[in-house]
Amino acid sequence: MTGVRFGLGLDLHRRSGARRLYLGGELFEEEPGLDGHSDGDVVCHALADALLGAAGLEDLGTHFPDTDPQFRGLGGLDLLGRVVTLVAGRGLAPDHCDVTVLAERPAIAPRRDAIRRNLAGILGVAEDRVSVKATRPEGLGLTGDGAGCLAIAGVRPALDEP
Repeated sequence: MTGVRFGLGLDLHRRSGARRLYLGGELFEEEPGLDGHSDGDVVCHALADALLGAAGLEDLGTHFPDTDPQFRGLGGLDLLGRVVTLVAGRGLAPDHCDVTVLAERPAIAPRRDAIRRNLAGILGVAEDRVSVKATRPEGLGLTGDGAGCLAIAGVRPALDEP
């Protein structure tokens, strides 16, 4: 593969008091979790979808269908690691990523560095190659009522060319 590639991913899940909340592999014990077949980690899922898009490998549902019991409860960092391996098979490796979380809560800033470390470790990049931001919808739109959490991710892969 040659040329510039870019991937964009988005994931959204509704809240579930029966689950634990993980964002970027970081546990937010003070908040209800997110529904989903896997652990509902919208940060890891959005980033994984962005990587798959950059590699031209369809989407998460293609590789990790919610009809397959082996993926029930799969952790976001584990899923992201599997995607990193898939895109490596296409000669791509993550170079830089940018993630934005859209939710009324929790506050991301106090745990931003931990999330960056988690993601950088799985992606195999330096922490300064991972950007994590958040914004509150202030009562507006999809997650403004606090019923869910959304993440958007962009990734620029480096080509692993001989």
